[in-house]
Amino acid sequence: MGKIKDAANTALNAVKTWTFWKELFIMTFGMMISAAAVNYFLIPSKLIVGSISGLSIVISGIFEIFSIPVKVSSIIIIINAILLIMAYLLIDKEFGIKTVYTALILGPLMDLWEMILPASSLLTDGSTSVMGDIWLDLCCFVLLLSAAQAILFHINASTGGLDILAKIVNKYLHFDIGASISVAGAIICCTAFAINPFRMVVIGLIGTWINGVVVDYFTASINKRKRVCIISDDHEVLRQYIIKDLDRGCSLYKVTGGYSDREQTEIQALLTQDEFSSLMDFMKKNNIHGFITAGNVSEIYGLWKQH
Repeated sequence: MGKIKDAANTALNAVKTWTFWKELFIMTFGMMISAAAVNYFLIPSKLIVGSISGLSIVISGIFEIFSIPVKVSSIIIIINAILLIMAYLLIDKEFGIKTVYTALILGPLMDLWEMILPASSLLTDGSTSVMGDIWLDLCCFVLLLSAAQAILFHINASTGGLDILAKIVNKYLHFDIGASISVAGAIICCTAFAINPFRMVVIGLIGTWINGVVVDYFTASINKRKRVCIISDDHEVLRQYIIKDLDRGCSLYKVTGGYSDREQTEIQALLTQDEFSSLMDFMKKNNIHGFITAGNVSEIYGLWKQH
């Protein structure tokens, strides 16, 4: 009973924080994008891109062969329920709990989009493509889904389904998240042979590969930080500015100039793009000179405020 009470108190305290409501909004917004992508570009064209939504379309198509109507959204909920248990056990509790929410609202959000604007109303002359071309449907779906996946990965959540498998591969085999999505998605794509011709399966495989590449691009863009190295006689002034004004940590190293044979102090920090710009403005306004290098970093582990 004590553990249950502690868990309830922890959950209650979390609900009272701004971070909780901000991340709830982000997760809902991300899933609205995912639901629209599936409902308008995947289902009408029966395009099977490597995802749980794609696998659900295959299963629904197989049931249709036997004249058994089953909604794609219902199959998504069932498969996600199984994968959510895997997420909770194999990844971490935070990821699992967040993905419970995102995975369970995908199906209802698809139904909501269908109520607001039925996909059939966007189809003309018996077409099965909203954009009028299967390749345009593929591009729209991949761009929307990849953006949603990158947004959710950034807050340690996911769209559920395939993302859970990709996150497991990423954690235990240390593949890039995009490569993990591509590998898991390619396997799912091959199930499309049950309902689609060879050409459609190949298009799905291409879309799955593009999805992985685009997710890596979006993820790198969202997570991008600047690794800044400065050698300056005013390193103490810079250190105080970084710590007190930018609220970031930094590291100090003693270095010796190969040309001057002079010992100096190098200061290193990881900053956002805006913080890097502020630092450069601060140095310019205060006439602080130094040797500066800066490079992009897309992955950071640990506490990067206190390094």
